[in-house]
Amino acid sequence: MNRLIQILFATLLLALLPTVEASAQIRRAQPHRKPPTSNTTTPPKKKPKKPTTTTTPVRSRILSELLSNMVYVAGGTFMMGATSEQGSDAEDIERPAHQVTLSSFSICKYEVTQELWQEVMGSNPSDFKGSRRPVEQVSWEDCQDFIRRLNDLTGKNFRLPTEAEWEYAARGGNRSNGYKYAGGSSIDDVAWYHANSGSQTHDVGLKRANELGLYDMAGNVWEWCQDWYDFYNSGSQTNPCVLSGYHRIYRGGSWVYCKLNQGIGRVSDRGHHEPTHRNKWLGLRLAL
Repeated sequence: MNRLIQILFATLLLALLPTVEASAQIRRAQPHRKPPTSNTTTPPKKKPKKPTTTTTPVRSRILSELLSNMVYVAGGTFMMGATSEQGSDAEDIERPAHQVTLSSFSICKYEVTQELWQEVMGSNPSDFKGSRRPVEQVSWEDCQDFIRRLNDLTGKNFRLPTEAEWEYAARGGNRSNGYKYAGGSSIDDVAWYHANSGSQTHDVGLKRANELGLYDMAGNVWEWCQDWYDFYNSGSQTNPCVLSGYHRIYRGGSWVYCKLNQGIGRVSDRGHHEPTHRNKWLGLRLAL
C-alpha cells in the first residue's frame, strides 16, 4: 500500500514540474522596474552664450561722428593736374593736365584725428599730441591696418581716396570755383603752413572749408592716397588708380612743407614716398 502511494506521489510531482519551471521563467522575464525618483529635479544645463563685442559709449560716439562727417561727392568730369590757376608753381610731375571722369563717392570733411585712431588702434603714434589734431607718424601700411580694423568695427567699406578722387574733392567737385588751393586762392585762409602753424599741427576744421565743406585739404598734414606714384599722360581716364609701383602718393601739403615753396599745398600738388615711411607731417583722410 505504501509502495502504491509513493508511485502516485512521484507521478503527480512529475506532472506539476513543467508548470513550476514556466512560472519561474515568467517571473525572471519581468522588466526591471525604475527606482523611485526624488521630488528634487535637476534643471537642464543652459547653453553658454557667445561672447559679444561691446562698444563703449566713447567709441560709439566717435564712430557715429565719423559717419556723420562723411560728405557725398557727386561724380563728374574735371581736368586733373597743372591747370591754369596753378600758374608757375606747378611742377613737371603735375603735367600734362588731363581729363578724368569719376563715379560718385564719399570723403570725410576732416583728416583722421588722433582721437579716432586711438579708439580703433588702441595707441597714438603722433608727435604733436591732441585728440582733435590729425594723426601723424603713420605709414601707408599703418593706414591700411587702421582701415581694416575700422571696417570690422563699423561693417562699412572705408578706404583711402584715390589720387584722382582726392584732387576732385579738393577742387570742390562739380561745385568748383577754380581756386589754386582747396577753398580759396590765399593759402593763409585755408591752410596751416610754415608761416602760421608755429611749427606744429592744429585741431582739424579751424580754417576755411572748400566748396564741398571739406577742411584742411591744404596744409596741416599731407594725406596718403590709395595709388602708387606714376607720371601722368594726356589721355582721358575713368576712375583711375595706379596699381603698381615703388612709392605711394600723398596730397595736400603740411604744416612744415609749405615753407620750402609756398606753392606746395595746391590742389594739383603731388608728393610720394615708400609705403613704410612715417613722419610727423604725414596723415590720412578717409573715403567711403
